[in-house]
Amino acid sequence: MKNAKKPVFFIVFVLIIAFAASVVFGFSSQYGDVKTTYIKSVEDIRLGVDIQGGVDVTFVPADDVDATTQQLDAVSEVIKQRLITLKINDYEVYEDDANDRVIVRFPWQAGEEDFDPEAAVDELGDTAVLSFRVGTETNEDGSPAGDLVLQGSDVEKAEAVRMPNDDGTYEWVVALDLTDSASDVFASVTSTMAGTDEAISIWMDDTMISAPTVNEAITGGQATISGNFTSESAKSLADKINGGALPFNLEISSFKTISPTLGTGALKAMIISGLIAFAFIFVYMLVLYKIPGFVASVAIIGQVAVTLACISGWFGFNESSTLTIPGIAGIILTVGMGVDANIITGERIREELNSGKSLDSALRSGYKRAFSSILDGNLTGLIVAVILMAAFGTPDSFLASWLNKLLSLFGIGATTEGVIYSFGFTLFVGTLLNFIMGVFASRLMVTSLSRFKFLRNKKFYGGASNE
Repeated sequence: MKNAKKPVFFIVFVLIIAFAASVVFGFSSQYGDVKTTYIKSVEDIRLGVDIQGGVDVTFVPADDVDATTQQLDAVSEVIKQRLITLKINDYEVYEDDANDRVIVRFPWQAGEEDFDPEAAVDELGDTAVLSFRVGTETNEDGSPAGDLVLQGSDVEKAEAVRMPNDDGTYEWVVALDLTDSASDVFASVTSTMAGTDEAISIWMDDTMISAPTVNEAITGGQATISGNFTSESAKSLADKINGGALPFNLEISSFKTISPTLGTGALKAMIISGLIAFAFIFVYMLVLYKIPGFVASVAIIGQVAVTLACISGWFGFNESSTLTIPGIAGIILTVGMGVDANIITGERIREELNSGKSLDSALRSGYKRAFSSILDGNLTGLIVAVILMAAFGTPDSFLASWLNKLLSLFGIGATTEGVIYSFGFTLFVGTLLNFIMGVFASRLMVTSLSRFKFLRNKKFYGGASNE
């Protein structure tokens, strides 16, 4: 503690305030219509459907079909394609293999008063129509105009595979296995088209997803689609092709919408409530604990700022996370936990001062005695946060995979619920920051201020005045 020199307080204080300002306002440049963002602000935070309004729907196979992982992948790709067709780009699509579910969330269409979410969901759940056609021409309404060659039901399987080239290298391609009846048709058509540079286009509903050219006649019921694929893009195309021949229909197991007016109102109410609560906390801590109380308020500002930075994607090494109303509640909860940690420390310092110890000794003992209580309380919060993130996160995440293995021992599985995951995420980040801001940063600032002679009076730290 004696290493905390006088300038340390000002360094830490300026860093916290500057960082908080960068999180709130960000930094970007505008050149014409092009905006370049260098530092993301709170305006870049992705708001959940419970705030900006939107749709949360879960699809399951109809007729109690036990879907495979590959079939669920195909369903996801079809749904993503249809969301893009509907001009819905800010969406979330998750697969829950353990429970044969596909969870879809997308926000209310901005600026569209006549947007019908129920009709959009019905369209997402319709069985996709896959077709192979001659050429890439379209009709006036955007539908494919070329002669029909194959339908989705003619494809038994499509998969991404690595194939060797003549020069010893490998490339990713999409391999197709056709039914017996389709093999003859495909062989006849490709024999006619071979060497003409004309393409056989592949359509998902009215969207062309690929248009490979025919290099040679394709016989034997097997074909490959090449085209500078990566493993991801090849798998994506294979999933889309498989999606056109799904052996089951989809049905909706849960469906809910929220009005954007209701969500925005809740957000504004929580922000105003949070600011009012912080003002009361600041006054309370300042009156009761003086310098430690003031420092605690500064540390809380830093804690909230770092939490928002983690959500907005301020840090380059992590992507932005979706903020929901329960996520905001998580921030408020961890602020309360941070205040509680500082109150415990302030009371310990006061007890040490009133027992007759010197200021330096009281500060040293107070922080040391408070740490064990703060550690115990925050560890339980971390455990709860990890469980929530695992139970309600995306099924393919590490935490969810781990929890699913554990829950499977009891015959149950985890579920995906983004609003609860957001609560777990903000609880986890905020609880970790309680140690950094509420213990480490606060300790540095308080001990630094205690180096100033005019601030050496015990009354500035909650004790009785020096004689």
